[in-house]
Amino acid sequence: MPTRAQVVDALRAVIDPELRRDIVTLGMVRSIEIADDGRVSVVVALTTPGCPIRSHFERSVREVVAALDGVREVVVGFDVLTPEEKQRLQQQLGRPQGLPDGTLARVGNVICVASGKGGVGKSTLTANLAAALFAEGHRTAALDADVWGYSIPRMLGVHGRPRVSAERKIVPLVAHGGVRVISIEFFLSERDQAITWRGPMLHKALRQFLEDVDWGELDYLLIDLPPGTGDVSMTLAQLLPQAHFVIVTTPQPAAQSVAKRAAELARRYGLGIAGVIENMSAFIAPDGSRHAIFGSGGGEELADELDVPLLASVPLQPELRSCADEGQPLVLVDPDAPASQAIRQAARGLIAELPPRPILTAQPAESGITGTPLPMAH
Repeated sequence: MPTRAQVVDALRAVIDPELRRDIVTLGMVRSIEIADDGRVSVVVALTTPGCPIRSHFERSVREVVAALDGVREVVVGFDVLTPEEKQRLQQQLGRPQGLPDGTLARVGNVICVASGKGGVGKSTLTANLAAALFAEGHRTAALDADVWGYSIPRMLGVHGRPRVSAERKIVPLVAHGGVRVISIEFFLSERDQAITWRGPMLHKALRQFLEDVDWGELDYLLIDLPPGTGDVSMTLAQLLPQAHFVIVTTPQPAAQSVAKRAAELARRYGLGIAGVIENMSAFIAPDGSRHAIFGSGGGEELADELDVPLLASVPLQPELRSCADEGQPLVLVDPDAPASQAIRQAARGLIAELPPRPILTAQPAESGITGTPLPMAH
């Protein structure tokens, strides 16, 4: 029979194709059991339960262990790295560490709303999801991380200048009676000023949004990511190792294939994917007929491919756009509208999958737009 040391040595030949190191060095070998009858059981800890290269690990482990003398059967099991193990792995790989301990201690769940491309309604859905979660009775905030294309303040109808608390923390503005909001717009001299920052400045500004804002006690912090997989998305993925992604796509196959890249970014950094939302699914005419203007089935196909739930298919409804332009989320203006019902369904799906978890003692939400704001990154 092989010894445990021989099995470990054999497993050094199993390489993570994304991280380009062996699973022993990466600390992904959770356990090894060797039975007298030649049965060897190996448990590998993955970065996320739905790891897309799980089959690669299963096949490779089985092959290298089966090649050892005396092995009659190989059983491969899987586990998931703990947040602490993920953080150690990031340090080992030389990636930026997450936020200081306690920075978001009073935030129950962080949800990044992402898309592979622009024009799919990601920001509109973020604003309406935040309003829907708040309408369900949950403490909710929205962080506009789309620094170049910031639009959350307009869609939630909140503008102004945040004030600073006695603890020198930025106090978010409040929309619709309770949704807390932070956006780069609040710190600009002009509302529609163009942002021309590069990677290091973006990283510093986003870190300040997370570290220096008094988010208070939250059940859900929704982060509206810019489209694609650039600097902002990578920075937040590195800073928030416990965040979950929601992927927004349209039914169009081209949009579906591009949206998959956003999911690949999340999984590359070991983040969970809470589900897929298909926007602009079909237009329902006044006579009740349905028209699949952007095709059909793309959201469901992407969800199946990623092995995550399809949270909702949101129909193409002009009022969803017009209400966003007016700063009044449709889910609040007309909760019974078809698009509102779909978004509320997505919100309830998120609540079921990521229920509010116990956080620190409550602190009243603060609001107001007076006072001197902290300087933003320069």
